[in-house]
Amino acid sequence: MTDRPLSPCKDICALDARASVCTGCGRTIAEIAEWGSATASRQQEIVRRSSVRLGSLASQTHLKA
Repeated sequence: MTDRPLSPCKDICALDARASVCTGCGRTIAEIAEWGSATASRQQEIVRRSSVRLGSLASQTHLKA
C-alpha cells in the first residue's frame, strides 16, 4: 500500500501563463483538478513532476533577473 502524500498546495495560487502551471505548487490545472480523485501513486507522481516544474520556473526567473 502506498501512502498518500500531502497536497503540494502552498495557498499561493497564481497561474504562470507561459508554462500553464501554478507558480505556488507547480501543478497544472488538470493535476489540481485531478488531485482529490487520484490514487496515492498518481498523487506521488504529481508531486514529483510539480517539484521538477517549480525548479524549472525558479531557474527561468533567476535567469531573467
